[in-house]
Amino acid sequence: MQSFSVPTSRLNMGSDDLHEREKDMVSSVRPPHQRRLSPFVIAGRPEEKQLGISTRRLNVKDFTLLKTLGTVRLNEERQRRNRVYALKMLRKADVIKLKQVEHVRNERKTLADVSGHPFITTLIASFSDDQNLYMLLDYCPGGEIFSYLRRARRFNENTSKFYAAEIALTIEFLHDVEGVVYRDLKPENILLDAEGHIKLVDFGFAKQVGDHETYTLCGTPEYLAPEVIHNSGHGLAVDWWALGILIYEFLVGQPPFWDQNPMRIYEQIVEGHIRFPQSMSPAAQNIISLLCKTNPTERLGYISGGSARVKTHPFFEDINWDDLFYRRIKGPIIPRVDHPADTGNFEEYPDPDVKNQSPYTDDLRNKYEALFADF
Repeated sequence: MQSFSVPTSRLNMGSDDLHEREKDMVSSVRPPHQRRLSPFVIAGRPEEKQLGISTRRLNVKDFTLLKTLGTVRLNEERQRRNRVYALKMLRKADVIKLKQVEHVRNERKTLADVSGHPFITTLIASFSDDQNLYMLLDYCPGGEIFSYLRRARRFNENTSKFYAAEIALTIEFLHDVEGVVYRDLKPENILLDAEGHIKLVDFGFAKQVGDHETYTLCGTPEYLAPEVIHNSGHGLAVDWWALGILIYEFLVGQPPFWDQNPMRIYEQIVEGHIRFPQSMSPAAQNIISLLCKTNPTERLGYISGGSARVKTHPFFEDINWDDLFYRRIKGPIIPRVDHPADTGNFEEYPDPDVKNQSPYTDDLRNKYEALFADF
C-alpha cells in the first residue's frame, strides 16, 4: 500500500510547514481523467499518481462542511475556495460494533490501489483522529445513475450500452489487474460526473481474491449471484452476473428477479429463468443470458477469453474501447452542474445525529487501534 513519507532532507521542517506542504499536495492532484493515466500506471507505477496516501498531517479541521450526502459529507478546503471533496467519515466505535473492520480496511486498501482509474471514485488521501476514520474522495456532482433511471423509467439501448461498457472496463481492470471482486454492483453505487461518465463508489464489499473463492454473504438481494445464495464459494464471476442484471434493469426499469419477499427473490435467482420483453433487441437478450448463467463456469466474462469475450459481444459492436477509456466519447446523460459544490443532483439527507453515537473507549482502542493503522 502506498504511504506518504517525508524525504530525509525535509525532516527538520516545522510541523506547520509539513502540514501546509501536504495540503498543497492534496490540492494539486488533478482528476485522473485529466491526467490520462494508463492502466499500467494505475497498477504498476503508483508513485506517478500521488493518490491514495495515508497521512498524519491532514485533519477534519482543514475542511468546511457544506452538506451531508448520505454516507459522505461534501467539504471545501478552508484555505482554498472551490476545492471541493467528498469526505467519508466512519466512527471507529460504529465500525467495530457493526463488525465492519475488515470491510473498511479492504475498502481503503482497494481504493488506494485503484485510484487513478477514470471510472472509479478517486481516494485522494485517508487520515484518522481519536474517534473517526476519514477517506478524502473526489466529489462527483452528477448524482446517482439510479436517480436518472428512476426519472426516465428506463434507458434506451444506446445509453444502456454506453454505461454498461464503462462498467465492463471497470470490472475488467479490477479483475485482471488487481484480482479484486467488487460484489456490490447496482445503480445506487454508480455516480455520474459533470461530463456524464460513471464513477463506481462504495468499495466496502470489495475483496482481493485472485483465483480463489470467498464465502462471505454480502450484496443486494436482486443482484446476488446463485453461488452466493448457495454459499458454495464465489469469486470474480459474481461481478459479471451483476453486470447482466444491471443491463436488464437499465433497459427495462427494474431487475429481472424481484419480489417483496427476499426469499422469493433468491428462489427466482437460483432458478435463473429470465423473461425478456419483446421490445428488447436480440443482442441485448443474448448478452444478458450469457452473463446470467447460473453456473459460473459457463458465465460470459469468466469463461475462457475472460473480459475480452464480453467486449467483443455483438451488443458492444460499435464501442471504441480505447476512446471510451480515455473519455474521448461524450456521455449520453450530461448532469446540470452550476458550480463545483452543486448538490442539486443528490437527494436531501439529514445531518447525522451526534448525540447517540457510541464512544471509542480505551478498551476498544487497546484492542482495535492497531487495525486502523493504515488510515
